[in-house]
Amino acid sequence: MTTLSSTPAQSTILLVDDDQSLTQLLSEYLSGEGFTVYSAADGEEALSKLRDNISADVVVLDIMMPKISGLDVLKQLRNFSDIPVIMLTGRGDDIDRILGLEMGADDYLAKPCNPRELSARIKAVLRRTRPSANDSANGPKTVAGLQLDPSALSATLDGHPLSLTGAEFRVLQLLVEHIGQVLNKEFLTEQVLQRKLTRYDRSIDVHVSRIRQKLAQLQTSNEGLHIKAVRGMGYQLLTGANGDEN
Repeated sequence: MTTLSSTPAQSTILLVDDDQSLTQLLSEYLSGEGFTVYSAADGEEALSKLRDNISADVVVLDIMMPKISGLDVLKQLRNFSDIPVIMLTGRGDDIDRILGLEMGADDYLAKPCNPRELSARIKAVLRRTRPSANDSANGPKTVAGLQLDPSALSATLDGHPLSLTGAEFRVLQLLVEHIGQVLNKEFLTEQVLQRKLTRYDRSIDVHVSRIRQKLAQLQTSNEGLHIKAVRGMGYQLLTGANGDEN
């Protein structure tokens, strides 16, 4: 079992699910892992709490809920908060998983979920969204107008803020650190999501797609940064017009 010492200090989780028995089970387990846990039975309650009442570090959000679906909650949430979100999806609901990632979720987990695996996913997300001592020591990284500051988990491109989720920041950070090299999806999945790549898992592909879109919105020429897909291998970060995405 994961030890309490590995739980990021003073972390607060908001569980959003209309399944009260599952919420109680997960709440008891996560509380035993050292988290402070709040819950909401539907999307309206969750949005109200996030706007007015509580400050959560991670939201665990079920997709299938009454009143407002989890995807609609995520869409509204992203209008006022970049809080990390882990989506709970039906097993095999690949479209919902991809939609959730495309809308800004950090990760997903299929239901019925193992509480221990959920705890591990939450801790992985927290590690991505909180600067480490090693990040502070390394300092900012700059390439082709892009500046990444791992100590603040912030990014700018040509002086303009680049809004990234924790997963997107980590993907881009790895590509910058290995600029010109092809990083395979197995490596990126293990480093970013801290799990093994499984068949049909498109999480890294979706995160890369979102990064590309955000870079394109701020870049004014084709001479900037490009993330190239290398078929059958992975992705590499290139500068200049040779960085065709494929």
